[in-house]
Amino acid sequence: MRRAHTVQQVRAMEARLAGTVPEGTLMQRAAAGLAAACASLLGQVYGARILVLAGSGDNGGDAMYAGARLAGRGAQVDVLLLGGGAAHAGGLAALRAAGGRVVDRVRSPQLALDGILGIGGRPGLPPRPVAVVAELARLGVPVVAVDVPSGIGVDTGELDGAHVQASVTVTLGTYKVGLLVPPAAAAAGTVHLVDIGLESLSPDVEALQGPDVVALLPWPSADDHKYTRGVVGVAAGSDSYTGAALLAVAGALAAPVGMVRYAGPQRVGDMVRAAHPEVVIGAGRVQCWVVGSGSGVGAAEALRRAVDDGVPVVVDADALAHVGGPLGVPALLTPHAGELARMLGTGRDEVEARPLRHARAAAAHLESTVLLKGHRTLVVAPDGSTRVNHTGTAWLGTAGAGDVLAGLCGGLLASPGVDPFAAASLGAWLHGSAGRLASRSGPITASDIAAAIPAAIRSQSAR
Repeated sequence: MRRAHTVQQVRAMEARLAGTVPEGTLMQRAAAGLAAACASLLGQVYGARILVLAGSGDNGGDAMYAGARLAGRGAQVDVLLLGGGAAHAGGLAALRAAGGRVVDRVRSPQLALDGILGIGGRPGLPPRPVAVVAELARLGVPVVAVDVPSGIGVDTGELDGAHVQASVTVTLGTYKVGLLVPPAAAAAGTVHLVDIGLESLSPDVEALQGPDVVALLPWPSADDHKYTRGVVGVAAGSDSYTGAALLAVAGALAAPVGMVRYAGPQRVGDMVRAAHPEVVIGAGRVQCWVVGSGSGVGAAEALRRAVDDGVPVVVDADALAHVGGPLGVPALLTPHAGELARMLGTGRDEVEARPLRHARAAAAHLESTVLLKGHRTLVVAPDGSTRVNHTGTAWLGTAGAGDVLAGLCGGLLASPGVDPFAAASLGAWLHGSAGRLASRSGPITASDIAAAIPAAIRSQSAR
């Protein structure tokens, strides 16, 4: 599990550790990790031209101590002091002693080390660093960020003004929220975690990894049968949108569930039966309903019936417009940014700029788990617990992919022991993994994604 913490949590962890190690130890551990990352990116340190961008705080000190280590290996290291105050004295002295020099402008470096602001900074950059960062971008110089790219919203993942666009971010001790959450996560590039000895607290944001998926998935036992593995009902599709029903059913069938029922328009049911003869057509007892995908004007009635059944419900697409408050049953809502904006009475641009804030607001207000679809899908429980999904490919942005995801989440939620937060987290992870398997760096369709979900699950069972 990747665990990300807020600035306040990081400060608490640092304070707890500081009393157990000699002064300066954490900074030297950070500098060693940073220097190693720079060396890896450069390939050859000796003779390399490196520019350190140093603010006045400890972040600048980390960068300069790393620069000193690189200078000691034969690199030509310059430092631009951009803090507007006194530079970190120990770091600057170490860099000068190793042969580094203070400069007043960018001199065509091969690599830049961003130690401008660190986790104490607010979104945006002061005027002078803005000009320096723009010049580096113009020259195409790769940037290694120290802990976080300067100028991002560390606790929110938001962007507001100029910021560093890093090729690599070397984060120290623990992930920070802004490194995992969009849109700021896109500024971090490849993120490397350097262990400096911090003891983790309860994280603010998590990201599942393969072993977590193995632990959370409902694997069947030898004694299980179709009913003990769970039955999911799909009330999706309409005469105008028959494909949505077929895709939602395909997603549900690919989940580790025992049986799928389809309860929708008769003509669509005939198509479902023809495409998927294993699906039971008609209403009956289920452990979860999936409603709304392609339902059109029938979405409100489908949602009402599902809620009246008293079982958990996955609410997708057209049915989302009929969610005005808590549903009274465990619920998983699967909006994209535009749908969430309409639910909250705000603009899509506002949701895309502040997705974590809006997903948490919706989850709390509606007392439901919210799966906010996007390049990095967010899953938020009513209590604010948050996971972000990092699997997938840009080719997942294709018609019907969301219908498959809704069905998959429903199949997971119908499985024994899986709550809406786990179902959404697993669904997003498996959906993204299936998309990557199906794509192989090329175009895919929603049907391709559904077909690849079993392979994504099998790849974890082999662990």
